[in-house]
Amino acid sequence: RVGWNILSSHDLRTSPVENGQEELRELREQPTDPQAQQEIINSIEEVYFSNDSFDIVKYELEKLPPVLSLQVMEEYRDKLKQQQAAVSKKVADLILEKQPAYVKELERVTSLQTGLQLAAVICTNGRRHLNIAKEGFTQASLGLLANQRKRQLLIGLLKSLRTIKTLQRTDVRLSEMLEEEDYPGAIQLCLECQKAASTFKHYSCISELNSKLQDTLEQIEELLDVALSKICKNFDINHYTKVQQAYRLLGKTQTAMDQLHMHFTQAIHNTVFQVVLGYVELCAGNSDTKFQKLQYKDLCTHITSDSYIPCLADLCKALWEVMLSYYRTMEWHEKHDRDEGTVSSSVSDGNNVIGAEETNFDRSYVQKKLEHGLSRIWQDVQLKVKTYLLGTDMSNFKYDDFIFVLDIISRLMQVGEEFCGSKSEVLQESIRKQSVNYFKNYHRTRLEELRMFLENETWELCPVKSSFSILQLHEFKFMEQSRSPSVSPSKQPASAISTTITLFEQYCTEGNPFEIQVNSKDDETEDVLASNGYESDEQEKSAYQEYDSDSDVPEELKRDYVDEQTGDAPVKSVSRETLRSRKRSDYNLNKVNAPILTNTTLNVIRLVGKYMQMMNILKPIAFDVIHFMSQLFDYYLYAVYTFFGRNDTFESTGLGLSSSRLRTTLNRIQESLIDLEVSNDTTGTLTAAEERKEKVPSPHLSHLVVLTSGNTLYGLAERVVATESLVFLAEQFEFLQSHLDAVMPAAKKPFLQQFYSQTVSTASELRKPIYWIVAAKAIDYEQMLLLMANVKWDVKEIMSQHNIYVDALLKEFEQFNRRLNEVSKRVRIPLPVSNILWEHCIRLANRTIVEGYANVKKCSNEGRALMQLDFQQFLMKLEKLTDIRPIPDKEFVETYIKAYYLTENDMERWIKEHREYSTKQLTNLVNVCLGSHINKKARQKLLAAIDDIDRPKR
Repeated sequence: RVGWNILSSHDLRTSPVENGQEELRELREQPTDPQAQQEIINSIEEVYFSNDSFDIVKYELEKLPPVLSLQVMEEYRDKLKQQQAAVSKKVADLILEKQPAYVKELERVTSLQTGLQLAAVICTNGRRHLNIAKEGFTQASLGLLANQRKRQLLIGLLKSLRTIKTLQRTDVRLSEMLEEEDYPGAIQLCLECQKAASTFKHYSCISELNSKLQDTLEQIEELLDVALSKICKNFDINHYTKVQQAYRLLGKTQTAMDQLHMHFTQAIHNTVFQVVLGYVELCAGNSDTKFQKLQYKDLCTHITSDSYIPCLADLCKALWEVMLSYYRTMEWHEKHDRDEGTVSSSVSDGNNVIGAEETNFDRSYVQKKLEHGLSRIWQDVQLKVKTYLLGTDMSNFKYDDFIFVLDIISRLMQVGEEFCGSKSEVLQESIRKQSVNYFKNYHRTRLEELRMFLENETWELCPVKSSFSILQLHEFKFMEQSRSPSVSPSKQPASAISTTITLFEQYCTEGNPFEIQVNSKDDETEDVLASNGYESDEQEKSAYQEYDSDSDVPEELKRDYVDEQTGDAPVKSVSRETLRSRKRSDYNLNKVNAPILTNTTLNVIRLVGKYMQMMNILKPIAFDVIHFMSQLFDYYLYAVYTFFGRNDTFESTGLGLSSSRLRTTLNRIQESLIDLEVSNDTTGTLTAAEERKEKVPSPHLSHLVVLTSGNTLYGLAERVVATESLVFLAEQFEFLQSHLDAVMPAAKKPFLQQFYSQTVSTASELRKPIYWIVAAKAIDYEQMLLLMANVKWDVKEIMSQHNIYVDALLKEFEQFNRRLNEVSKRVRIPLPVSNILWEHCIRLANRTIVEGYANVKKCSNEGRALMQLDFQQFLMKLEKLTDIRPIPDKEFVETYIKAYYLTENDMERWIKEHREYSTKQLTNLVNVCLGSHINKKARQKLLAAIDDIDRPKR
């Protein structure tokens, strides 16, 4: 390129011929020094090396100066020639240098040419062979082959079309299967269709079918969910088996279990809502739909009292169905797991290890989910029933209705215990609230009723059979059904209680434990009353006859005759001979030994039975119930004491008739239970008002009961009935103690023990003060004092005849005996009662005798002997009237008489030892002795000793 450019510039002034010759010459003359040659090349202008094609001639001409000089131009021309020659020489050298490579490449070109010629020969041969093939195979043969290939393709297409036609018809079959509830078959078919559809997905119609099958599968899942929800109310094994198989085919066993629990929760909610809504709308009596929009809690408040129990029963029945379905679902899974385990153990292929692991995982998940669901479902049931229970105020329910509610809830708690081992704290707490509320109201009403009964009670004997037992009363039937107080008195047969069959096993296939039994009462009716007070004509005939044998007397009554003594009365044990010979002291000869009780007593006993029924069903409020039960007894005891035993005149005699324990008990009852304030007193605080609400006014004796007539021994018959009915009531409480103790909470047991030891056991102690009043009025002790005052005691000779006051007193006792006989014709007088009456009368008579002797102003030794004669005469005649031995207070009289003979020192000691005598009696003794064997100084000393004894009493 450089050479060419320089040559072009050189050609500006020379012709081509000259140029060639010149060039050759230049080449010959050119120095051969490579360095000089390189310098010449380096001196060439840069522009000549440029790749750009530009006009060299124009370039050189433009470079010429404006004033041309021949010499300069020739010099420049020579320079260019040198440069051209150097370049040409360099090019020639380079050509010579590359010559071997050129030759070699030329040989390769020649070889390539030879190869091309060989290829041409091969092509020629190939064309020749093709022409031979064309001539050998005709057009018809190739046509046959093409048609055969097409036929094969069409056969495959036909098969595909038939499959497509079948797939298109699956919709109808799927619908039929779903109608038949053959969910596993439908899913199996759907999955097979999906598999087939994926094979033919290259057809446009099949791609649409695939999406449709997916929709169908989703639709089947929805129907499956609906089918699963039906299980919650009415479990069907075949139905559930199909549903579970279907879910397993879908690979959604765990999802099914989650859905199932959701459905059970929903079923509980919907069931209770529909049951309560049905009753509310029925009672509302109109088609107003406002109730449907209410919350369940608010809906429960619209239930009426009349529909409360049927609704509760239906509610529990419906919930039972749900729980039974769950129970049977669990049973199905347990059986299914066992069967599967047996199959899997017999088929131990290594290929199915992964599948088996997955199945085991599903099984474990289902088992845990079901076990966890037990407590969740029971919790839901409890909360729904709790809401229903607390939605209505049951405080004004009838007792039987309330007991029925308790029984239903008790049965429901039993279901909970069997269902998931729950103690049903929610139900217990809600029913406890209702029970305490109901029971306070109920008990308040019962106490008021008891007051009314007591105020209208005429204390007539209620004739019952001698074999009467409180277990014969309906209220105590539950104790016969179950001797163990821990078992609830449900309306189930006794056989069902004794066996270990659970309610779920008993009612698994049919029936419902919450069915309302119309004939819930026992078929047999009570038969505790005796006709005309006698149990048979034969007994009536022999009623007035004397004892020839004690076989009629029950052993426990014989025992009671001894046990019921208060301890103070020194009565001998009753022997068979004594029973045969006794004619006066035992005033129960003319009646069979039936218990002595009144209508009011029976009423209290029935109430106790009702209270115990409630307590047995509701152990959480056992303490409250027993506390209220104790108040019934307290009030009865207080009433009997108030009516017949309260008499300040006789109580002040200081004979200790009322034991300190009895006085404490009566004071406690008065303070805690008796409302002594005037009802219109509004000054009290709110707390005081609340306390008074718990109290009952003191009862008043019926005006029909007359206690002032001497002919009836001052209402002795009524007093006996009242007192002995109280003792009978106490005996029944004693009988029930073990039952009460079994249900009483451990922390509250001291209350029960205290109630029995301080209250129930004091009932028989009321006999003393009550019969004391009769004894004090039955004999005219004042008349005897007057007769004794007329006797002269300072006689000089020993008398052989007793005084007239002794006969008068004995006549009084004989009259008392006759009157006792008259009263005993109306009411049987038990042995302890007759003993206490006689004991009281004799004690009073003996004390009156001592008082009479203490009134004597003057007395001689002979007078003292007369006193002894009188007293011995009295004792001798008295022993014929009564069998009481020894005679009470006999020593009291004898000791006083003998004290007259004591010396001064002995008398001082005697005075200090015998504090049972009054100050007046002791003083009189000293004064009477003055002059006979005691002087004035001794008298002063003895009076000072008496004064010392008396001082602490003041």
